[in-house]
Amino acid sequence: MGAASKKRNTTTIAAIQMASGPQIKANLMEASRLIREAASKGADLVVLPENFALMAMHESENIDLAEEQGSGYIQDIIRQAAIDNKVWIVAGSLPLKSQNSDKASAASLMFNDQGEIVARYDKIHLFDVEVKCKGGQSPDVYKESDTFEAGDKVVVVDTPFGKIGMSICYDLRFPLLYREMVNQGAQIFLIPAAFTKTTGEMHWEPLIKARAIENQCYVVAPAQGGYHVNGRHTYGHSMMVDYLGQVHGLRLKGTGIITMNVDLNAQQKLRESFPVLKHRKF
Repeated sequence: MGAASKKRNTTTIAAIQMASGPQIKANLMEASRLIREAASKGADLVVLPENFALMAMHESENIDLAEEQGSGYIQDIIRQAAIDNKVWIVAGSLPLKSQNSDKASAASLMFNDQGEIVARYDKIHLFDVEVKCKGGQSPDVYKESDTFEAGDKVVVVDTPFGKIGMSICYDLRFPLLYREMVNQGAQIFLIPAAFTKTTGEMHWEPLIKARAIENQCYVVAPAQGGYHVNGRHTYGHSMMVDYLGQVHGLRLKGTGIITMNVDLNAQQKLRESFPVLKHRKF
C-alpha cells in the first residue's frame, strides 16, 4: 500500500471514546463530529475505538452488514472525514467481508489524509470467553469466533508519524504479538478496544502499561465506554501512554477525545540509553 512520506519528529495523536449503538448512521454522525473536534485540536492522526460504527443487537448483523474493503457506507464516511479534516484516521474495527461467507472479518483500516486505505489489520485473537459477573449472576458469554474469522498477519505500517503496529482489543493480552511488532520496527501501538467493564476494571490499565514499558513504545488505546442498547457495559478509560508507561491522556466515561504528543527523538534517546530491547535473550 501507499509509501510513507518523511518522518515527523513530533506528532499529535487523538484517541476517540464512544458508546456506540446498533444504528450505523447515528454512530457515524457521532464519529464524524468527534473527528472534526480532534482535528480542530491539532491532531494529525485520529484513532477510533473497536466497533465504532456498529455495536450490534445480534452478532450475526456483523455478517449481514459487512462491507467489501474499499467500498461501503462506513468506509465512505470515514474516507470523507479524512479528506475534509486533513487527518489520518484509523477506523478501530468494522465488519468486512471475509473469504468465508459465513463469517466477517473484524478489521481495522488506516486511511491517509487523502482518504486512501493504506493498511488493514484483521483481529488475530478472538474473544471466546466466559466473564464471571459480580453478585452470583450467570457469566456473560462471548464467542467472537462464531461471527468473525481470525486474522493471521502482523501489521506494522510505515507512516509519517512513525512505524505503527496495529491490533484490536483482546490482542492486548498476548505480549508476543507486540514483541513481533517491535521486531518489525514498531514505535507506536494502536489498541482500539471494547473491553467489558468487569475485565477492564481488573486488567486494562496494567496491560496497556506493560505493553508500553516492555517494548519502549507509545500506546494509543481508544475504547468504548458506557452502557449500550444491546445490554453490554464497556469499561471506557481510553488511554494514551508513552514509552515509559506514563499516562498522557485518560477519559474515564462517555464520549470524548484525548490527545498525546509523540516525540520519536525522545523515544529513540531512551532506547539508546536504556537498551532493554537489545538485551533480549529470547
